[in-house]
Amino acid sequence: MKRLWMFKGLKFLMFAAVALGALGFVVMSLWNALLPAITSLHPITFVQALGLLVLSRILFGGFRRHGHWRQRLRTRWEHMSPEQREQLRAAFASRSGRCGPMRPTPAA
Repeated sequence: MKRLWMFKGLKFLMFAAVALGALGFVVMSLWNALLPAITSLHPITFVQALGLLVLSRILFGGFRRHGHWRQRLRTRWEHMSPEQREQLRAAFASRSGRCGPMRPTPAA
C-alpha cells in the first residue's frame, strides 16, 4: 500500500517538473521572440524565465491559501438533509472507489 502512494507522489513530481519546464520554455520563447524586437530588451535564459514565473506568481498570485473550497463543501454538507447526504454517499459509492473510501461521519 505504501508503494502505491509513493508511486502516485513520484508521478505527481514528474508531472510538476514537466509542466514547470514547459511553462519556462514557453515564457522564454515568447520573451525572446517578442520583447527584443519590440522594446530592445535582451533575450533571457531558461532559468531567468523560471524566475519570471516565480516573480509573477508572487506579484500577481500572492500567497493566499487555496483551501477555501473545503470550507464551502463543509458548509454545504452541514446544510444538507440526511436524505441528501445518503444520496451523495450513494453517488460516490457507485463510482467504484475512484474517489477513495468514504469515512463514516460522526453522529451528531
